[in-house]
Amino acid sequence: MKKRLVPVFFSTVLLLAGTQFAHAELPVGKTAPPFTLQASMGGKDFRFSLADTLKKGPVVLYFYPAAFTPGCTIEAHDFAEAMDEFHALGANVIGVSTDDIEKLRRFSVSECRSKFPVAADPDGSVSAAYDSKSPGGTHASRTSYVIAPGGRILMSYTDRSPDEHVRRTLAALHAWKDARKP
Repeated sequence: MKKRLVPVFFSTVLLLAGTQFAHAELPVGKTAPPFTLQASMGGKDFRFSLADTLKKGPVVLYFYPAAFTPGCTIEAHDFAEAMDEFHALGANVIGVSTDDIEKLRRFSVSECRSKFPVAADPDGSVSAAYDSKSPGGTHASRTSYVIAPGGRILMSYTDRSPDEHVRRTLAALHAWKDARKP
């Protein structure tokens, strides 16, 4: 029975990714590069470790170009509004940009509404490891990943518009959870 669920799960993820799947940089099934970054949640700084967070459940990792820009503000609000659903699925959310931690400290309070952390990647090394750099290379692209507790990428989606990122990550988490049911 479980053998049948895995193909159904991956078919669902591919369907959810739609035409944007071809544009997402790291493919489904690849091992997510580990990282630790300085982050802020609710204005309080801490070290975010992907490996440590994956021990608690799946991680939604989303890259965004710049704090306080219109699209990034919309996306942060959307993630904040959906946090109860992410938590119900056992998932943690982290946003990453090339902004410095001082700017993200403010962004974590006002735009993320103190509901999830954002991490500073000022040298762009983590964005580069996830092939999530903008064409100019100075900012992160708008790319979302869902990473399973074992470290495998379950979903990747790239689109300049913030409109679909929350819906697609939640759908991938629901598909993952459904595939794990006995």
